[in-house]
Amino acid sequence: MWQATENELESIAIGAGILGTGGGGNPYIGQLRARQAIRQWGSVDVLAPDELPEDARVVCVGGIGAPTVGIEKVRDLQSYHALRAIEDYTGENATALISNEIGGSNSVEPLIAAAMAGLPVVDADGMGRAFPEFQMKTFFVYGVPCCPMAVSDEKGNSVVIRETIDPRWAERLARSVTIQMGCVACYAVAPMSTEQVRRTAVPLTLSLARDLGDAVKTARHHGDDPLEAILSICPGKVLFSGKVVDLERRTTAGFARGSLTIDGLDAYAGERMVIEFQNENLVARRDGVVVCVVPDLICAVATDLGEPVTTELMRYGLRVTILGFPAPALWTSAQGLAVAGPQAFGYDVDYVTLAV
Repeated sequence: MWQATENELESIAIGAGILGTGGGGNPYIGQLRARQAIRQWGSVDVLAPDELPEDARVVCVGGIGAPTVGIEKVRDLQSYHALRAIEDYTGENATALISNEIGGSNSVEPLIAAAMAGLPVVDADGMGRAFPEFQMKTFFVYGVPCCPMAVSDEKGNSVVIRETIDPRWAERLARSVTIQMGCVACYAVAPMSTEQVRRTAVPLTLSLARDLGDAVKTARHHGDDPLEAILSICPGKVLFSGKVVDLERRTTAGFARGSLTIDGLDAYAGERMVIEFQNENLVARRDGVVVCVVPDLICAVATDLGEPVTTELMRYGLRVTILGFPAPALWTSAQGLAVAGPQAFGYDVDYVTLAV
């Protein structure tokens, strides 16, 4: 067990921004919101999955919507309202919270609701990265029910989706509600058991985000290479490095979709990388050849500082390095790839595990 205090938030934001593969919501805004909550209501205990009581009831909370909208329409206390709405509907009180994904601001969303509710947070999540759609969680891939779920906005509206025929329909209905709520909302899902968390969650990801952020900050302080520091904590590889020369981005149906073009510099001079994204970076092609594809992680960081660059903050002229990390094993099974492999996003590309 460890405590999430104000001191850890910057590191968590940096690490979650990296693991978020471009999505998950703006990590800096999430950091500010979590800092305000912890200052007002106190620090939050963080428990490893094996530290959970056997009778725990764990509620997954997270944000839903377009990241490009989220930096203009900042979330308020929706995650707490969604938590209370699902508790009222199910008649069960949460004993701990867990993140839906470890990417961007979603990594700290449970810390905000937990600080307000006086609950601990589980050091785990349902993705081990960020994904754009609700059904893309290891919880649901391996049998945890996706409903009932509550969706709440900043105005005080809450909608409970009682039942759907499958998790994809829960995504469709929740996305429609979110669009009517202004493309930014939060949700909470009916409580999970301790056994379900231990069997289906990607473990120790909140502490991984913290450790990544600590490594980046330490490298900057000592004048070391932050990219090497990142790779020392989370094994992966450099896929490309260069300057952003083109960016096509649009917000449609509650998603930020588009493509990013980078011209190579230094060792990559004369080459070009194109990345396609749907909130998150999904396919990376180097001179037309696929070099990394979802569910493996494609992460953009500022070359000089190791600072994560999310899709809504990407712009022409930035010097970025693209890092690749293998996906958690829960995603590379046949069940995982059916939900979050390249074909699930409409790409006619076969998944090949990233070699590191």
